[in-house]
Amino acid sequence: MRRSLLLWSILAALYLGFRLWYDGGGGPLTPEEVQHYVSILEERSMDPARIENLRAFLASDTGSDFVMANFIHLQDKPGAQEELDRYMAHMYPAMFARAGHPVLAGPVVGGALDLWGIDGAERWTMVGLVRYRSRRDMIAIATDPAFRDAYQFKNSSMEKTIAIPSEPFLQLGSPRWLVAGALVTLGALLQLALGRRSA
Repeated sequence: MRRSLLLWSILAALYLGFRLWYDGGGGPLTPEEVQHYVSILEERSMDPARIENLRAFLASDTGSDFVMANFIHLQDKPGAQEELDRYMAHMYPAMFARAGHPVLAGPVVGGALDLWGIDGAERWTMVGLVRYRSRRDMIAIATDPAFRDAYQFKNSSMEKTIAIPSEPFLQLGSPRWLVAGALVTLGALLQLALGRRSA
């Protein structure tokens, strides 16, 4: 009984630690933080319209995680996919360290089947959904000086792209449930093994 209680206490502590890391985005951005990140973008001479769009997004931070829906059309040239891969080789470690990860990624297998009110959106190469723990994490990655050289690969690989943030109210297959299920399964197997040893 004591070993069983210890086992489940350890697993519960592991899950609590995971949730603190996975959901610990630090709350909404403060006005000072927003201005700090906007200043960095201004120093880099980013397009003013893009800066104002980002400022509005950061200033309306709810503190929740969000998913970025990315629609990408690669340049029609040899090596475009390899250039994008070089950019993502920088992005993945930074995202994973901050509990960000792909939710869905795959190639487009046909033209837009329902399209109205927008021009030039018939053709795309791939679609990806990426989960960010917070807006703070996203903008910290985007403004990290270590990524300034990596952005050239992103820019040179894409002909066009759309990135739209969403705070999902339904997210089936979330790691919150996957990790919980894995730990419960592990606990059940270990408890069974302990029971056999003590029998």
